[in-house]
Amino acid sequence: MPQNGTTSLITHIKINPLKMKNYLGRIILLIDDYEKAATFYADNFEFTKIYDVTTDVGQRFLHMGTDPLDALGIWFLKAESKEQKERIGNQTAGQPTMVIYTTDLEALFERLKCNGVKIKVEPVLTPEYKFFHCFDLYGNEIVVVEIA
Repeated sequence: MPQNGTTSLITHIKINPLKMKNYLGRIILLIDDYEKAATFYADNFEFTKIYDVTTDVGQRFLHMGTDPLDALGIWFLKAESKEQKERIGNQTAGQPTMVIYTTDLEALFERLKCNGVKIKVEPVLTPEYKFFHCFDLYGNEIVVVEIA
């Protein structure tokens, strides 16, 4: 119940759980250059621009990912303040920023190596899954996984 003693509107809304679909939309990465970030994720992970709009006041909304449009994607936000700029590449305090799933871990690993992407953990191969860790152009740690 809200602090002021009023009844919450939420309690009066009936939701049919069979019709509702909830899903993750975007993770947000602070960046310093839209084109460099877009190029990195396109060249290395084959992500495409799924939304790219610049408002009349110059604010850009650039989302990259895979199809379909409702799949999880990355929303790049250009860091503006001193605090935001200091957090580029360190939004998760040294923990992985995201997990990217693939259907061909070995081929993706070779592509990233050929493109000069920094690898943190070499591929680990088990009968159930395979994974490695790498960094994006800003130092965000990415876990790449293939499920068997």
